[in-house]
Amino acid sequence: MTRKILIVDDDQKTRTLLKAYLEKNQYEVRLAHDGATFLGEFQRYADELALVILDVMLPDTDGFALCKTVRRKSNVPIIMLTASSDETDRVVGLELGADDYIAKPYSPRELLARIKAIHRRTGIDSTAAPRYYRFVGFTLDTVERTLTDSVGQVVALTGMDYQLLKYFVEHPGDVLDRNVLCEETRGRDAGPLDRSLDVQISKLRLRLNDGGRQPHLIKTVRGAGYVFSADVSAAAA
Repeated sequence: MTRKILIVDDDQKTRTLLKAYLEKNQYEVRLAHDGATFLGEFQRYADELALVILDVMLPDTDGFALCKTVRRKSNVPIIMLTASSDETDRVVGLELGADDYIAKPYSPRELLARIKAIHRRTGIDSTAAPRYYRFVGFTLDTVERTLTDSVGQVVALTGMDYQLLKYFVEHPGDVLDRNVLCEETRGRDAGPLDRSLDVQISKLRLRLNDGGRQPHLIKTVRGAGYVFSADVSAAAA
């Protein structure tokens, strides 16, 4: 199984070396050279990542800030890299939610061993995440990123539709705050006058045949947010 890792490091030689070494060991590697590039890559591939590697020192931010951002949005394992011998860096990183810490210089072999240890500990290598979510005749395939109806017809989804629906089916019955939904799908809070989430949910309701004045699947909870009210079953295959 190919596993995707996102690495941010401002040293091109290090990035190139790690990419070549990890790809030889059956990992798919995405690279970033600064915080802004990393956040763009993370937003794009968040649901596919098996691990994130963060260099502490970056030209436009630091690994601690990125760690904090990642942990607000995802439980993906995080390894932090630092050239500092100060124990404070390690403590801060772990307190922010990092899973491991490696001091520079280090060998790619050591890093690979740490990656494998984290994946054994978290069960990524042994337990498959659900691929299919089924509800009221629909099936959402998180590998193909497709939605089919009760007769097997594919329902057209935009990228935003997919992200929103995936988050709903992962949290059935939970009242989801508008800010949480905006952060999960667009990486930012909803402003007081921002109605784009409501428009997006209206479009998703139409795709699920859940339009009208009283939707049955995606219900509005006045003053609180939205709730996905369908019974959802999940399966790995």
